[in-house]
Amino acid sequence: MSDLREIMGELGQVDVKTHLNSGNLVFTNQRENPHQMAGQIEQALNERLAISVRCVIRTGAELDAVIAGNPLIEVGTDGSKMLALFLTEPPAAALLAAHDPSMLGPAEIRVGDRTVYQWCPSGILAAPDVAAFVEKRWKVAVTARNWNTVTRLSALLQRA
Repeated sequence: MSDLREIMGELGQVDVKTHLNSGNLVFTNQRENPHQMAGQIEQALNERLAISVRCVIRTGAELDAVIAGNPLIEVGTDGSKMLALFLTEPPAAALLAAHDPSMLGPAEIRVGDRTVYQWCPSGILAAPDVAAFVEKRWKVAVTARNWNTVTRLSALLQRA
């Protein structure tokens, strides 16, 4: 995580804070488009650490909207069993219509704006692999975070 913080500083980001050893971080970025910034981070990680990883960035306002828009908040009472699957981009309407992930669990899965919400009442390992379903059918990259992590990242942003 110290390498990640250092790379972010070299890319001109400030107020860089990491969350545990998870690869999650928050930072202040006033210059770049978030999508361009994701590409720059991916390139820097590849060049400096020889790792190839997709980066998904959400602004503070976007993360707040994910939290406020959680359609499963009433049933997803255990943050370790509630997931937010963040998409690199919204799916094409035709792909969404043809491959709706909520069919994998109609009571536990909802599609939001560049986010899929998934409640896993029996635990994440027992739940359908929505990320793989979405990546394969929608042709977008996905990264999932449990609700505890989502809210902690939001709290880190509030303190930044």
